[in-house]
Amino acid sequence: MRLMRPVFLALAIAGAFFYFTTWRSNGSHPADWLTHSVNPAKVEITEAASGEALDSEEQNNISVYRRNIPAVVNVTSRAMTFDFFYGLVPQEGQGSGFVIDKDGHILTNYHVVADARQVEVTLHNHKRYKATVIGTDPAHDLAVIQIKAPELVPAVLGDSRSLQVGQKVYAIGNPFGLAGTMTRGIVSSIRPVREPNGATIDEAIQTDAAINPGNSGGPLMNWHGEVIGINTMILSNSGQNAGIGFAIPINTAKAVLNDLVTLGRVRRPALGVRTIPIGPELAQEMSLPTDYGLLIIQVTPGGSAEQAGLRGGAERAYLGSTPIMLGGDLIVAIDGEKIQDQQDLAQTMNNHRAGDTVKVTIYRGKRKMDVNVALAEAREQV
Repeated sequence: MRLMRPVFLALAIAGAFFYFTTWRSNGSHPADWLTHSVNPAKVEITEAASGEALDSEEQNNISVYRRNIPAVVNVTSRAMTFDFFYGLVPQEGQGSGFVIDKDGHILTNYHVVADARQVEVTLHNHKRYKATVIGTDPAHDLAVIQIKAPELVPAVLGDSRSLQVGQKVYAIGNPFGLAGTMTRGIVSSIRPVREPNGATIDEAIQTDAAINPGNSGGPLMNWHGEVIGINTMILSNSGQNAGIGFAIPINTAKAVLNDLVTLGRVRRPALGVRTIPIGPELAQEMSLPTDYGLLIIQVTPGGSAEQAGLRGGAERAYLGSTPIMLGGDLIVAIDGEKIQDQQDLAQTMNNHRAGDTVKVTIYRGKRKMDVNVALAEAREQV
């Protein structure tokens, strides 16, 4: 009994200490301890005021999306490829596109449908249609496909000539198969860009609007919702968006649309000449009247240049180990635009169609003159 009394005394003191320091100080009744783990009857939260008005920028974003989403489509292509054991296996690819008329013509990238045996289009309303490839232009990475569907809503095609760095732009497409995705950014730059297939996009629209695999062929739109470009490629080490995407100017597409729809190909023109670029050193050695331009060393028999009276060289010489003919006309401008090398000439030809007439400014000896040349189709010339 002697040992039990100190134990009881210690327990009493501990209980009194707990009562006065915990329950008494909190103003709680011991019975309340049993209900502390029970959920409250109502959770008090802070809610935003209902009916908050959208600002003008948000309203425009929504307007651009709603007006254009019916025109944007998902393009699925199926092709056959060889596996490791050289067996044929099906391969599926996805991209985007947009309706350009009520007849069901859809503009997209050539690489989206290249080598496809079957093309299928899914509209925003989830309806699917088999598509026919109507025309392709690998040089510009463009293609037109067509579906037969009722009540199509065409996109409005804008003008890409006067784009300025800093303009707001929108991209709508199907990145990674996520249909109907819109992103926003600005025009980051206007520059020539070489695509993986070697084709060059003159005056490509660079943008920081998020573009990912699956966006190819989809529209890039301005603040008014008008299509000003066709999203085509990104610059990225990972293969995913890094804030550097490129679009083909819509004017490039508009220039060839009629050919693609009616002929299935583009009537690309050519002057029908072989040339070498002239720099200051060559100009001095050849005693030419100017230090830039393209020297005609040969005209294609029966081609545009020969029919217009342009002349190739007649004096045999060597440029390094390459034999050339000197004495031909020196091209310095076309339609008033300076021509310094073959890239300038190619860009000028891309802005014209077969059948157009251009004014070619040349030097013949020391004499400067203009010659009108009717451009023939490139495939008809050697």
